[in-house]
Amino acid sequence: MNQKIRYSVLYYIVFMFVSNGVCLAQDKYAPYVNQAGYNLGESKRFVCYGAPDNTPFKIINIKTNQVVFEDKMLNNEGWFTELNPSSSGTEYLVEVEGYGKSAPFWIADHLMEKVSAKLAYDFFVDVRGFDNLDEYDMTKVYGGGPSRDGGLYGLETIFEILYYSSNPALFDNWTTEMGDDKIADLIELILWHAEFAYKYHDYNGPVANRHGSLGYEGEPRMNYDYWNSLDQLAAVCAAYHSFLKPFLSEEKYQLYRKVCLEKWEKYERDKVVRYWTYSVKWVDAGFQEFNEMGNAYGQSVFRNLFMYLCEKNEKKGNPDKFLKYAQESAQDIITNWDFDNPRHMWWIRNAEHITPQALAYFLLVAPKNAPVGTKEKLAAWAVHMKQKTNNFWKYRKHSETEWAHARTKELGGTPALGGSMFAAAHILGDQKLRDLGWAQVDFVFGVNPVGSHLSNKSTERVKIGGYWEGIENGWPQSHPDGYGKLGLVRGTLDGSPLDNQFPIAQTVEEVEGKNNGQVFGKNAYATEGWCISNRGWMATLTFSTIGSHNLKIFDTDYNNERYNVKSGEKIIIELKAALNQNWDKKDTGWVEIDDGLGNVKKLTLTETGENTGVFTTQFEVPQNEDLKMIKVRYGYLGLEKEAVVNISN
Repeated sequence: MNQKIRYSVLYYIVFMFVSNGVCLAQDKYAPYVNQAGYNLGESKRFVCYGAPDNTPFKIINIKTNQVVFEDKMLNNEGWFTELNPSSSGTEYLVEVEGYGKSAPFWIADHLMEKVSAKLAYDFFVDVRGFDNLDEYDMTKVYGGGPSRDGGLYGLETIFEILYYSSNPALFDNWTTEMGDDKIADLIELILWHAEFAYKYHDYNGPVANRHGSLGYEGEPRMNYDYWNSLDQLAAVCAAYHSFLKPFLSEEKYQLYRKVCLEKWEKYERDKVVRYWTYSVKWVDAGFQEFNEMGNAYGQSVFRNLFMYLCEKNEKKGNPDKFLKYAQESAQDIITNWDFDNPRHMWWIRNAEHITPQALAYFLLVAPKNAPVGTKEKLAAWAVHMKQKTNNFWKYRKHSETEWAHARTKELGGTPALGGSMFAAAHILGDQKLRDLGWAQVDFVFGVNPVGSHLSNKSTERVKIGGYWEGIENGWPQSHPDGYGKLGLVRGTLDGSPLDNQFPIAQTVEEVEGKNNGQVFGKNAYATEGWCISNRGWMATLTFSTIGSHNLKIFDTDYNNERYNVKSGEKIIIELKAALNQNWDKKDTGWVEIDDGLGNVKKLTLTETGENTGVFTTQFEVPQNEDLKMIKVRYGYLGLEKEAVVNISN
């Protein structure tokens, strides 16, 4: 790391010259890379604006100064996807002939998950309105919600549950944030948000401030979006049967479930909701068909699927009712979702990611029950996104004449879009779409017109462990003391390029802590990042692993996959997952074994070597005449990977 630090100082000096308009050569810009780095086996690219086609570039091992990859520029881009070195602790840089060198970066197994996983939920730990729910005062919290600068439309619980479900053994490593060092922080955070939703499921009193009122046009206005509490409780009820049972009492779970069952239709949770918010914000004034206040296309699909999953596990449950609601909601999307209507797309900003992810989720948890056309609608969305990202930044443009909005952010849309692409790519088997998803991640980490990570790298954030490892250049501005008070919130995203900074930001001012959100010239502009922006980033990390995790069963020689075994036979269980957090020692993970007879237990797996990212254990099949199969599972709620072997005696 010392060498990376030394090189980072040199890079920072060079970057400051370039970013302030003093270029190394007139109209020449150094290559912009993902400053943290790239995942093994995934798409890898950089942008060097202005470099002509066929300009040579090379990837250099910083430690040895050896060239490890060479190719030529095309359309301002350089690709090195084929470079997959075995050593993850090595830093590299890009050098483009005549255009200089990039920031240093790593290439490693599940690198993005390694540097981002904990920060993604640390944000939601830090941004709570109050730690103690017994002392919570809704009238003093901006938006009145569990997170500062956000109401119950933040839907934090839903996406925290999906996040844990995608990679549970990873989150079990961290237990020191919330008070009980025997429970994973993320589990405790889910339970905190669940209790908040339950406590305020019928609250309609005042909050500190809102940018609008709630309710249908011509009907009495609402003060608070309490109906969204049921969406979050529905996710908790589904997760109770999957992984929350050891941490949530049966009594508490039944209270949550009872509220959902009693008020579902009254709160219009059974259908797609339109025209609930009357906004007074200049960017989206008036009644909104869909908006970031929790009325997004797809939200109804998620909540009804969660209740369907919950009720399937209840002896007197009614899963069919909720499945029908989910089908009707999905059909509404299939019929009415208009990719050319900005109100259905980027105009929703932070909530846009919910729509494609909801359709993909239906095909994950109940593929045989999804309405006809669900997969086809996702495929059409994928084509649309490929068309809109057909530029060297791989940025989803607003229109033929506008890259991004001239005055406000797509901040929630930008970090969330990768997750939507990952989810759809998995369903569609579309590798090009997955590659585009990684391009969105690269944009967040510096492959953008400002050449900066979308989070401001303040001294205060670094001191509290609130910043990404390996990032040299953070967003030039911050807005730390707005409604969300995010200056000391770990993992906060602060801004993204405005339209006038495309195709390249020639001059960028650094003004930390002084931006009021109304300066739109050469200023990089930091809107106040808020909970829904970070929710979208969490969703990207959630769905990134759905295409990279893998679970297999082998014979003890580790040569052949096994699908049929005998009682008493030994097998090897292999898990490839984003669990490699330490590059200098073996990590551990776990899987669940289900014998089909009502017995489920966890098995610990150990990494096969330092930094391999492959985890194994040996298991002896029990000798039991009633045992017909064994199911090995990792993950939950549709995001799991499974391997099954049949057993003969």
